Amino acid sequence: MEKKRLGLVPRLIIGILLGILLGQAFVPEVISRLVVTASSLFSMFLKFVIPLMILAYVTMGIADLSQGAGKLLLVTAGLAYASTLVAGSASYFVSSTLFPSFMSPEALGQIAETAGNSLSPYLSISVTPLLDTLSAVLLAFILGLCMSSMRGKELGNSLYNGFRDFSAIIDKVLHVAIVPLLPLYICGTFVDMTRSGKTFVILGILWKVFIIVILMHLIYITIQFIIAGSISHKNPFKLIVNQIPGYTTALGTQSSAATIPVNLQCAEADGISPEIRNFVVPLCANIHMAGSMITITACATAVCLMNQIDISLATVIPFIATLGVAMIASPGAPGGSIMTALPFLYMIFGPEYGNPEGPICAIMVALYITQDSFGTACNVSGDNAIGVIVDTIYKKWIKK
Repeated sequence: MEKKRLGLVPRLIIGILLGILLGQAFVPEVISRLVVTASSLFSMFLKFVIPLMILAYVTMGIADLSQGAGKLLLVTAGLAYASTLVAGSASYFVSSTLFPSFMSPEALGQIAETAGNSLSPYLSISVTPLLDTLSAVLLAFILGLCMSSMRGKELGNSLYNGFRDFSAIIDKVLHVAIVPLLPLYICGTFVDMTRSGKTFVILGILWKVFIIVILMHLIYITIQFIIAGSISHKNPFKLIVNQIPGYTTALGTQSSAATIPVNLQCAEADGISPEIRNFVVPLCANIHMAGSMITITACATAVCLMNQIDISLATVIPFIATLGVAMIASPGAPGGSIMTALPFLYMIFGPEYGNPEGPICAIMVALYITQDSFGTACNVSGDNAIGVIVDTIYKKWIKK
């Protein structure tokens, strides 16, 4: 009988609690520094892998994106990208309006006072990544766009198959090394935060952030299905009820890709034609990231407010627009979206605080992962709302 593995979120919660315990004053500092050292070495490994992950996922996402379906592909991709942009923008407006009301200047001042109290690791190794993140994104765009337009015409399948295998290798690294070790990474962060006195001030603020983010997910799902129902002349509340199996499956798997079989059944219950649901649901599982964008934007806003980092719509919009493309094909593994987002956080936090291996980004990972299942559930629910719209367009204007 196969043993049930403890889920990622419970392990992260254990890592946070263990980090808080090991960071207490009664624990010898040598133990705390050992954990911080292990976390630091993992962050070095993470910094090395991130550009490779971007190169693999974004290249394959774009290469696969432009195959077949013509106009329907453009419509689907456009709707998915527009939904992601709207979700992120709305999340910023809600977060920037509500979060300051329970983030008092006194609490923020207490956090600021602890800024210089961090523990230093015993061992620090510097490994230069093969590519910096911007180079990886640019190279991925060039390779992906060229493969999508040239494959089968001016190119064979060798390069495409090579990148598909490379993407599988990176996916294996994520599943075997990075995701399992995330609790250690987060544990080290909370050891340092507890030693410096930040933890209890921050945790007293963040539970309210979780509630607001989950409410934003549910409201956005409802709005999406109301729009889809209006366009298709279907009962939006019936569509929402049909989506419950897909939503609950995504909560458990934390993976849009793993939810595809159940989401296809939800699409069938919505009356979406077979050719459209078999095309839209797998595609949107990789490109529609509205729920993830809501969570990432809200968490980034919260982190900026907690650390008194300036944030505005002018900095958020370019971040959302860039991340909406960069996150293509990244959500197969739990936490894949925030891992893809890490190298772009400097667009909001600035170069000093936006270091992917720094404590600010570690807090972002912790905040995101604890809500990842809800973001994934919002993503896959919106996939079928888009499917209803695309199916209506197909039946009315394309299928003769």
